[in-house]
Amino acid sequence: MSELQPEMLTDEQISFQIISHSGQARSHILESLRLYREGDVEGSRGLIHEASEMISKAHAVHFHLIQKEAQGEGRPLTLILMHAEDHLMSTQTMRDLVQELIEIFEKGRKGEVE
Repeated sequence: MSELQPEMLTDEQISFQIISHSGQARSHILESLRLYREGDVEGSRGLIHEASEMISKAHAVHFHLIQKEAQGEGRPLTLILMHAEDHLMSTQTMRDLVQELIEIFEKGRKGEVE
């Protein structure tokens, strides 16, 4: 199924696209931590990679809004857009934290942590 282009979406649909992509990413991030705990390091890293791709999709939709505003076609700031942006930022933070935790755990497994 092809992705909807941001210019074809309403403001509300754009917000929900951001929430959808970042929500899928968040699920993958949490699942990656579970896989790592069960010993599936490669599966864990694969899910982090997929999560990063979903975050990139959310960013692409969000960037469309930024471009429109820069061109003088700003859209009203709504509660749902603020929620979408918060969701995206917290998902990015979660991904970065989980990546760091996995690196720390890997060093611990290899005996590299002091």
